[in-house]
Amino acid sequence: MSRRVLFVLLAAGCLQMAAQQERRERPAYDPTYPDVHDPVLACEDGRYYMFTTGFGIGQLTSDDRVSWQPVRGPLDPIPEWAKTAVPGYRGHTWAPDIVRARNRWYLYYSCSTFGKNTSAIGVMTTPTLNPQSPDYGWQDLGMVVRSERGTTDYNAIDPAVILDRRGRPWLAFGSFWDGIQLVRLKKDMRTPVGKPRTVARRRAPKTILHNDTEPGVEAGNNAIEAPFLVYRDGWYYLFVSFDLCCRGLNSTYKTAVGRSRKVTGPYLDRDGRPMTEGGGTIIASSDDRYCGVGHCGVYAFDDGWYIVAHAYDRSLNGASKLFLRPLDWTDDGWPEVKI
Repeated sequence: MSRRVLFVLLAAGCLQMAAQQERRERPAYDPTYPDVHDPVLACEDGRYYMFTTGFGIGQLTSDDRVSWQPVRGPLDPIPEWAKTAVPGYRGHTWAPDIVRARNRWYLYYSCSTFGKNTSAIGVMTTPTLNPQSPDYGWQDLGMVVRSERGTTDYNAIDPAVILDRRGRPWLAFGSFWDGIQLVRLKKDMRTPVGKPRTVARRRAPKTILHNDTEPGVEAGNNAIEAPFLVYRDGWYYLFVSFDLCCRGLNSTYKTAVGRSRKVTGPYLDRDGRPMTEGGGTIIASSDDRYCGVGHCGVYAFDDGWYIVAHAYDRSLNGASKLFLRPLDWTDDGWPEVKI
């Protein structure tokens, strides 16, 4: 046997051993704490559906909110309009939100690339979430709102839709740049009415470099994103995430909240600080187990209120895991996460 042949065989053997070791060391799927980013929930006929960041939008289902099983994502095929509107987007779809309106489900999703504000939010709809139903089937309705570098001061990702007390849909969205935006939608659930307004930011307006063309300048020190809106007892609550996600053990995500009597704001935190001036009461952050909790959704189910988010698990080298906890409310109407 020649040295060359021996070297090839040894190299092949090493590669095979490495592949086997990688397969052995890969953690098994955990149905109780699955790896997720940006989870949101829906419930239909006693079954729970979770939608997450992922290729074609990640999706999991559960009968009990304890054990979750992944299923095929709903965004298939990837819409051509999104590839055209956002160069570089190839199907890894971020931060969905789902809402029930007019006897249909509307699933909003983000098309973007990391660190840029050339982004777009799309929406798709189905009468039911049950894939066994003859009525099941997703229809993509196209783009809702778009942001472009050098043209808009905001970043069109992280959609969150709420129906106000009059049944009118409102879209909150935004990440870094000029913070969290809010715009009303028409009854079609996809057409904005007027221009978005800023309802939360981490820095004062005078420090924002509007339409700056230098990459990253606008985003750098306005670390707020991932809005979520709920209505309870006469108050609209705006949940947001502060600081940095997606950095494993170095993640610094924090979940904060403010509230307003009007869906349009102003949103104030528990100390009365406006969220447009950096206000926001922290309700979840780092602890002994997690080094960041953020991108939340908040829901009232039959057995009470819950918060869902992702959190970076210290014991698993900063893996992004499902964080699903009951949510209490204080006597004066502020949310508290039950650990």
